[in-house]
Amino acid sequence: MSLSTLNHPAAAAAAGRGRSFSPAAPAPSTVRLPRRRAPAPTAASALAVEADAAADRVSALSQVSGVLGSQWGDEGKGKLVDVLAPRFDIVARCQGGANAGHTIYNSEGKKFALHLVPSGILHEGTLCVVGNGAVIHVPGFFGEIDGLQSNGVSCDGRILVSDRAHLLFDLHQTVDGLREAELANSFIGTTKRGIGPCYSSKVTRNGLRVCDLRHMDTFGDKLDVLFEDAAARFEGFKYSKGMLKEEVERYKRFAERLEPFIADTVHVLNESIRQKKKILVEGGQATMLDIDFGTYPFVTSSSPSAGGICTGLGIAPRVIGDLIGVVKAYTTRVGSGPFPTELLGEEEIKLGVSYNQMDGEKLQSFPGDLDTLEQVQVNYEVLPGWDSDISSVRSYSELPQAARRYVERIEELVGVPVHYIGVGPGRDALIYK
Repeated sequence: MSLSTLNHPAAAAAAGRGRSFSPAAPAPSTVRLPRRRAPAPTAASALAVEADAAADRVSALSQVSGVLGSQWGDEGKGKLVDVLAPRFDIVARCQGGANAGHTIYNSEGKKFALHLVPSGILHEGTLCVVGNGAVIHVPGFFGEIDGLQSNGVSCDGRILVSDRAHLLFDLHQTVDGLREAELANSFIGTTKRGIGPCYSSKVTRNGLRVCDLRHMDTFGDKLDVLFEDAAARFEGFKYSKGMLKEEVERYKRFAERLEPFIADTVHVLNESIRQKKKILVEGGQATMLDIDFGTYPFVTSSSPSAGGICTGLGIAPRVIGDLIGVVKAYTTRVGSGPFPTELLGEEEIKLGVSYNQMDGEKLQSFPGDLDTLEQVQVNYEVLPGWDSDISSVRSYSELPQAARRYVERIEELVGVPVHYIGVGPGRDALIYK
């Protein structure tokens, strides 16, 4: 079960109006008719009311809204983006790369695994944007597009890639593996897809951007710097000028195919905002993997929290409205690092509500110091569980009482309402609360 929270008022319920009958004139045979009573609500009518309220709530989302992970990733962000996308003109990725894995299903139940292409791609009227804050592995990007198109999903004219986004090369993936091997028992636990090394190239200002593909006369010289740096840093990295020549020729072919996708997405998005078009931002990874606010150094290399939207798309903070944080009913994480609430066996449903230091003093915030985090004592609230299968439930009122109590206690603790509850991987396996 995944929960999606949003600080947004629910739509008001509509009241019905009854009818009455009165005879035109009294007569001996006139009979006063009893007042007609409204039919008792049925399960079907209750579901219809909930569906109408859900549609109103989704329509009321702000012009620029975001779906972000609130834990360590794998919360089900892609599914929610896919569900919300029909109400938006644009779905945009603002950070990360192919280390994100968003699994979505179409209306026929067919599964699609996306890594860089935004999760709005299954909806024909939606434009998908990969912003300047993302990193692009071009072969992988084309692999995703080929896979989509072979399954009947048209991508022509529907995906834009920022000319400012950085290029992730195979050499970055090689370096990623070498770094992890070098760290031995202290390894980060990366996906080894080259994300960190690519962002490192960006920050040290020797990276190549998508716009460099338009200047193949200087592309080789810039790429040579990356190869030389990797060879100088890692003994296990083998490099020759023949490798450089081969890579340049490969990217010449890529450049021609990628050209129709390349755009100044900062301009496109800001013009769209001016034209009152609706934009849904799709975050990759999650807050606890944020380079600044996560469990550093066991984090990703970008900013998957709200701040990354502005820098990763080039839009102003004032235009951002509703932000939906997605969490799992139970927390998991990928990679290494402290995980205070980790369960190593069967237990009850436990909510970690606060941390105490070793001396018993309660921490007032999530610690940035990993030494502190590794030693905290977790204060739990234990709630009753439920044994019934909830995967077919589509109405909040039909959930077991214990499940409803669990959701409502989370709302009380975090001070934010839960509006969407996922009960399975399919597009329709969603409860609107």
